[in-house]
Amino acid sequence: MRRPTPLPAPPRGERPQRSPQAAPIVALGQDAASGRPGTDGGPADPDRVRIWDVWRAARARRRALRAEVRRFTARQRRRRIVWLSVLGALALLVAGSFGAAYSPLFAVRDIHIVGTSSLDAGEVAAALHGQLGTPLPLVDDAAVKAALVKFPLVETYTLQARPPHELIVRIVERTPVGVVKSAAGYTLVDAAGVALSTTSAAPKNEPVLTISGGVGSEAFRSAGQVVRSLPSGIRNQVTAVKASTADDVTLTLGKTGTTVVWGSADDSARKGLVLQRMMKSKPPAKVHSYDVSSPDAVLVR
Repeated sequence: MRRPTPLPAPPRGERPQRSPQAAPIVALGQDAASGRPGTDGGPADPDRVRIWDVWRAARARRRALRAEVRRFTARQRRRRIVWLSVLGALALLVAGSFGAAYSPLFAVRDIHIVGTSSLDAGEVAAALHGQLGTPLPLVDDAAVKAALVKFPLVETYTLQARPPHELIVRIVERTPVGVVKSAAGYTLVDAAGVALSTTSAAPKNEPVLTISGGVGSEAFRSAGQVVRSLPSGIRNQVTAVKASTADDVTLTLGKTGTTVVWGSADDSARKGLVLQRMMKSKPPAKVHSYDVSSPDAVLVR
């Protein structure tokens, strides 16, 4: 058998060329096609997703979402802060105001009585002495009422607080309509029949009331309304009032003894004006009686 002819040796300094058909040399643990680490115990695959990477990605995503939410809700949060600040300031203001109002800083030091004419304002203020030192919002209405009930002339009253230290009591006094004669003397009464005072002698400038049925009757209520509706010029001349029913009230003018037939209390304001004009044209000294029970047809005798 003939031996093959040996190939010529390459020139010195040149590397031998690899044949295109030569298979690449593959290291242990690598894929022959890709050259990447395999699964046979070699290095870890860089394309494999690990739990730590998933957690970090989720955390980064949550942070990004929160940042976007904060960016898009910044205006709403600023508005909420403004509203909360305003409400807080108002709450502090209200709380401070209530605290100051109910503190000794606004305690009653002066009691001023308004509207008295027959009553002594000093006596009324002295009766309310117990309210001194009380904060204005805590003035006891029941105690004030109990003190003013002792004054029969007080018909109604109102309380007005004038900070920091003044309490104003506005009083409406009862209007007397005449006196009722009894065994005890002469009792001054108002239109509601409330006894205001009792004296042994008849008070001046107050007519004597002679009413059938007493102060609780319809005749008395009608007579009281008539007296209260009289013009002051005529009221001062009346010395006696009589009534047996609600429709036959009669007045007596003292200086001349002239009689005024009034009738019922209906349309009393108009009757008073008509009587006033008639007394100017025909003075009571020349007249025996005036009949104004029908204001459209006044009779003079």
